[in-house]
Amino acid sequence: MNHPTYIKVAAVMKTEIRTIDPMSSVSEAMITMGKSGVSSLVIERRDEHDEYGLIVVSDIAKEVIAEGRSPDRVNVYEIMTKPTLTLDSEMDIKYGVRHLSRFGVSRGLVLNHDRDLVGIVTLRDMVLAYADVVEGVHV
Repeated sequence: MNHPTYIKVAAVMKTEIRTIDPMSSVSEAMITMGKSGVSSLVIERRDEHDEYGLIVVSDIAKEVIAEGRSPDRVNVYEIMTKPTLTLDSEMDIKYGVRHLSRFGVSRGLVLNHDRDLVGIVTLRDMVLAYADVVEGVHV
């Protein structure tokens, strides 16, 4: 087995980030997700001392649909995760995988050294990039 080279989280993150206002309805979030082809939306910070939030389709499934709640009557802030796990853009993906796995989440927000949001990364993207280097597998 080859020893993998260092791969930055920044090398595998997606930089196109979809956001939504926390006061938006879950219906609006579902429409935005559908039109954008994404399964998560970022909730922006109110100021530099606030934290980012995240809403994913599993939140909607578990907290709204499975509970029989109306997506028109539930606001994003009621079911979002905040704070959400973040990764440094310079972090090695093996540590990114470890961090997300320990908390049982499938994605994390990527911040630069100034705490600016620069991307989003999934476990899938990091694992496949790691596998590509370790085994020479091209997925």
